[in-house]
Amino acid sequence: MFGLHYRLEKHGMALLLGIIFVTSIGGLVDIAPLFTIDETVEDAPDMRLYTPLEVAGRNIYIREGCYACHSQMIRTLRDEVERYGPYSLAVESKYDHPMQWGSKRTGPDLARIGGKYSDEWQVAHLIDPRAVVPQSIMPSYRFLSTTGLRTDDLGLHLKALSRVGVPYTDEMVTNATADAIAQAGADGSDGLTTRYGEATQARLFDGDPGKVTEMDALIAYLQILGRLTNAAHANSPPPGE
Repeated sequence: MFGLHYRLEKHGMALLLGIIFVTSIGGLVDIAPLFTIDETVEDAPDMRLYTPLEVAGRNIYIREGCYACHSQMIRTLRDEVERYGPYSLAVESKYDHPMQWGSKRTGPDLARIGGKYSDEWQVAHLIDPRAVVPQSIMPSYRFLSTTGLRTDDLGLHLKALSRVGVPYTDEMVTNATADAIAQAGADGSDGLTTRYGEATQARLFDGDPGKVTEMDALIAYLQILGRLTNAAHANSPPPGE
């Protein structure tokens, strides 16, 4: 075995071909499953798109490094399902670029955090985590409640996402700023639910009618996690099975 390796080291071309052959095996293992992606990803006819405000909140979530302590992937293990809810499906992340699956859990998994707590709880938790969870080691994000959300570039964010497969329409891109402001309860927009569905959550997420803040956006995003589609709940077995 070692003799073959020593001989290869003496012949540069043979060693190069050997390296290419071995690495190609790993490449094929990674690439081959993509050819059956249509069969392996679940169908979800009720799948909703992130609204511009939720996209902004997701960007803040990534910017602040929340993914470093929180995963968004519930495994099929019994203790995971009993604690967090139905295990995660690939289709639930079909519009996530990048996806937030992971294994790092300094804090709990957030895949199904949407609707679990009230907006008021989320605001209090983000401002002072230990006020609601005494054992928490999460840092404070108080500044989000006083930082105005930039909304003028949200159309560009939607356009970028549309180029990687998220089906945002030209109308959605054009109205992104107005829809974000409307969803945060700062102004009315009849087109918001028309474009994103009747189930769209529109309210003062941070409780402050003065302006649209980064706190509004982040809470809007957290409150939609696990609620873009009902596919996971539809596929989950009845309790006790």
